[in-house]
Amino acid sequence: MAGHFESTGDGGAAIALDEIEISILRSLAVQLLELIGPGEEPADTEDPFAALLADGPTEPPTDPALARLFPDAYGGGPGARTESDEERRAAAEFRRFTENDLRARKREDGLAVVRGLDALTPDLPSGPSGAGKGAAGAVLTLKPEESRQWLGALNDLRLAIGARLEVTDDEESNELYSLPDEDPRKPMVMAYLWLGGLQETLVETLLP
Repeated sequence: MAGHFESTGDGGAAIALDEIEISILRSLAVQLLELIGPGEEPADTEDPFAALLADGPTEPPTDPALARLFPDAYGGGPGARTESDEERRAAAEFRRFTENDLRARKREDGLAVVRGLDALTPDLPSGPSGAGKGAAGAVLTLKPEESRQWLGALNDLRLAIGARLEVTDDEESNELYSLPDEDPRKPMVMAYLWLGGLQETLVETLLP
């Protein structure tokens, strides 16, 4: 189980994480939440149903990472040569009615990761004072719905990091493995590849 998700047999998943992995995952999830932005909570006097139907933005985000998380539904995206006026209008209309809901769902997925990690109590390694026996860790167990939320958050994290690394296809992704250690992108690359492994094994637990 160490380092990868395994099925719990009831639609959920479990993974053993050490303290460093827990800290990194939590930090990345918090950064994702900051990138997505705070939730738009309706005021006490506001009709919740009306708030649900409130118009969202019509233009794609200018931040490359957010543009990956909230792409246009039609056309080739901003600046695409094949994008017609009709496609731009359709994309704007679709974004207007869907982006707020999509942002809320992505926030909930990110919060599910933070809450799940915060609920863990890492055990001290065996041995005198826990010294020399490896890092402390804990087993994270997810229910089926939590697994789907984690999968969404892991995918969003990879999309955001991939945008920062300017990864656009599998060939460029494979080239990341050969980056020298002194490359300043190396820590971000390692996180990107690690998250990919977590995502892949979590997907496997959800397969029938």
